[in-house]
Amino acid sequence: MEFSSAQKLCLHLISSAYQRCRLSEQICRLSVVLTCSSSSHSSLRISISDTGIGSSLEEFQDLRLSFTNVADNWDGILSIKTTRIIDSKIHNYQINLKESSSSRITELPSDTKHGAKFSGSEVCLSSFINPDLLLAEIHSLLEKMLILKVPNVAIQLIAEDCDMPESRYEKVFLANTCKQLPISASSLEHLKSGLNEYVLKHGNNLSNKCNSCFTSWEELKVGSGVASCTENRLNTELVMEAVIVISNMSIQNTTCIREYGDKTEVLYFKDFSPCAISQSSLKALKSIDWKRYGLHFGGIVEQDGIALLEWENLPTDTRIDIVLHSYLKQTVIPTPRKTSQLDRNLVKKAVKLSLDDLKAKHSGDFLSSRALQIRNYAPDLAQTIAGLILSSSDLDFQRECFSLLGLQSQDVGAEIMENSIKEKIVSVIEMNDNEPDKPKEIAPFLFEEDDHIQELEVEFQENDFSPLDLDMF
Repeated sequence: MEFSSAQKLCLHLISSAYQRCRLSEQICRLSVVLTCSSSSHSSLRISISDTGIGSSLEEFQDLRLSFTNVADNWDGILSIKTTRIIDSKIHNYQINLKESSSSRITELPSDTKHGAKFSGSEVCLSSFINPDLLLAEIHSLLEKMLILKVPNVAIQLIAEDCDMPESRYEKVFLANTCKQLPISASSLEHLKSGLNEYVLKHGNNLSNKCNSCFTSWEELKVGSGVASCTENRLNTELVMEAVIVISNMSIQNTTCIREYGDKTEVLYFKDFSPCAISQSSLKALKSIDWKRYGLHFGGIVEQDGIALLEWENLPTDTRIDIVLHSYLKQTVIPTPRKTSQLDRNLVKKAVKLSLDDLKAKHSGDFLSSRALQIRNYAPDLAQTIAGLILSSSDLDFQRECFSLLGLQSQDVGAEIMENSIKEKIVSVIEMNDNEPDKPKEIAPFLFEEDDHIQELEVEFQENDFSPLDLDMF
């Protein structure tokens, strides 16, 4: 794996440490410490340590540098300390990322544990990186990691200038802050919880909850879905999780401005690490029939390496947030993998399941364009049917209609009956719109003369409907 900047290399090393903590299934700490000196031109020292399962040399063997300016000023040396719970020693290594031969890995004298049982790793490097820029990038990475809400990891970020003690910056990132989840909660449940918190804090800042936009989780409409398949080549299960949150802010609230306005930032994670969304996933998002859920897709734009979905005719107070997470279900730290047609299919399926979930929970809010058109006729149709029932002189027929509508026959006005009929029509429209696409059977006698049609005409005449009433159909 090649890195075009020292910043990207550091972010990768942090993600790897996060993986080691996650896989340990124990309470772990991940510490990132940035140390510099303002009185000299020495480089910034970066230490990334964790109490996870311990690293292996395989994690570092494929790392390469492709950048020039920083590489010319940096020796490319990584110092590594690592140990597993079963090891009696702490192993020390140095790796020169500028070298391409096997000699670039140097094993140093190890340290004895003296009977203590623990595991963990520390990776250190020194490079000429702007500390403020790196701090901002690391801060953003750690905030996004919280969306995954891996419950057993606490992250500590420290930045300090040795010559200015008062400049020390320290922040602790904890996964469970607003809503506690049971230990048995799935990865998808954690992802849903994490995105909810992200939305409640504007999707820009996970440090402060905004009470002026939303007061509780109940105001959010959340849909989720998961798709998976087995890769025969790797004999592992590839999982794709998707969560969509629809939120409505108060129109009167003008204090909170989202970074991307009414566009939807697609947050993308691969193997429990934030990363840029793949082209195959973008193609999957473009191919989804959004209109089936009442959403009018306007296209995808990329801004500063971030994928943004545009919408047409989206209400000004409505916001859509989407997160995708692809990972291999295995018990070792995953190696970098290329996306494929398989990812595209899984993204499409997982997002569709999320939209179906939203539609099932809030059917009236996510009707297809066709269902919305049909629903517009419900008031007129309800008025027509109510008029037919109330104009009939057959009291038994009326009582049966009242019973079917759940109404009492005494003192029922036209307006009450119209509303009841309209509710049932809308309910049927929503129910049919929730059903999966399937071939529609053609009505057998829609345009043909049949005895059944003649029977209906006789029934209308017996119920004393006037020609005007029949024309109302």
